[in-house]
Amino acid sequence: MAIARPSYLGSLDTEAASPYYRQIYDRFCDAIVGGVLKPGDRIPSARALAEELGLARGTIDAAYSLLMAEGYIQSRGQAGTIVTPDLIPRAPARATVPAVTRRPASSFRPDSIRPFQMGLPALDAFPRKVWARLGARCAREMQPSDMVHPAVQGLPELRAQIAAYLQVSRGIACSPSQVFVTSGYRHTLSLIAQALLKTGDKVWTEDPGYPPTRQLLGHMRMATVPVPVDQEGIVVSEGMRLAPRARAAVVTPAHQSPLCVSLSLARRWALLDWATRNQAWIVEDDYDGEYRYISRPLPALKSLDREGRVLYAGTFSKVLFPSIRLAYLVVPEDQVERFDDVSEVFAAGSSWLMQAVVSAFIHEGHFARHIQRMRRLYGERRDMTAAGLENVLGKYVSIDTQPGGMHLILRLLARRSDRRLVARMLEAGLYAEALTDWTSRRDGASALLLNFTNVESQNKAEALGKRMLEIMA
Repeated sequence: MAIARPSYLGSLDTEAASPYYRQIYDRFCDAIVGGVLKPGDRIPSARALAEELGLARGTIDAAYSLLMAEGYIQSRGQAGTIVTPDLIPRAPARATVPAVTRRPASSFRPDSIRPFQMGLPALDAFPRKVWARLGARCAREMQPSDMVHPAVQGLPELRAQIAAYLQVSRGIACSPSQVFVTSGYRHTLSLIAQALLKTGDKVWTEDPGYPPTRQLLGHMRMATVPVPVDQEGIVVSEGMRLAPRARAAVVTPAHQSPLCVSLSLARRWALLDWATRNQAWIVEDDYDGEYRYISRPLPALKSLDREGRVLYAGTFSKVLFPSIRLAYLVVPEDQVERFDDVSEVFAAGSSWLMQAVVSAFIHEGHFARHIQRMRRLYGERRDMTAAGLENVLGKYVSIDTQPGGMHLILRLLARRSDRRLVARMLEAGLYAEALTDWTSRRDGASALLLNFTNVESQNKAEALGKRMLEIMA
């Protein structure tokens, strides 16, 4: 017979970022810390609680195991499970965001999908059956030679597939030897810094710009120089005024992160000219350059490089899925040997099996077809999300028009803190990022960054907009 549900558990949130076991763990912790459950109190058995909540027994066991591991509860066998006697409760270490506390914009990455979650592609539209078939085939065909340590530069077949794809899709002429497979953007940027930069070097970064770039370079003791961005992209003339002898510039020419403007042709030539004259390096972060909705994707900046000053960084996280942990870097031909040497020291290599599956995915044409489908789908979802939010929040926000990308920018019309609003949205189970967390300027405009790729309809967008309206009230 099922027990009555304990009052301190309440109803579990089906749309929360936290999985059920974590919600149960959190609520028991709150009850113990708040004195609702006292040392020695008996709590429901895992079986009984699973029946009451309608959950799998394993979910409850996972929550109880975590509580036991941290000393909150003890199992007494047939006598049941109790709150640890003589326990002096203290608040558990959980990721909370105080309303006015500044946080790194990309530091919150939940383990499930929240509405408007930044950085996620449309996971519901990924061809999982095709992926599973390729994965099973690659696993069956794996030989002993594939089970040793992977090549630190990347699987040769994958490097060849990437080089061929970039030639067609992004206008980049490169050989497989110039392609280095990495485990993500941070690994890519670290590899570049280890190979080409040194402590104290000045590096241009876009302002506003992707926060991990500044954070990573700062940890490597390099001096980041924030360079303003306008409707034509990074203001090259300002960069030359602020730090004319900088050793590198990190830019997002296709869709500036986060403003989504494209670097104008005049600025592209100016940037290349600056790099050539000063023997500086340009890191082109082409994180979602394929997703342009008003015309064909723009050619990569690397395709204009005739002096070997541009390093092109791409990723599979935005076009496939983040947990794949695969990205790539195309280096100038005369730097291949240097990157080979640095990779041998600092790189560990990525999973052979995952690289083999991606290679097959590209080789059989699934990758190109997936990009085309997502480009159409994202164009539709962007329009539906913008329309739905505009219908509900039109008095409070202005939505930027932009040619591409995977997120919307909602400018707050009233004098309202975007950071405070983001914190309240996170507490309510929604996701957003504050534009002011992406800039070094104190006078930055307040705006919300919201991903639209997993918003399936205008009705869904309107429903989410109503939840936002309640938070803003």
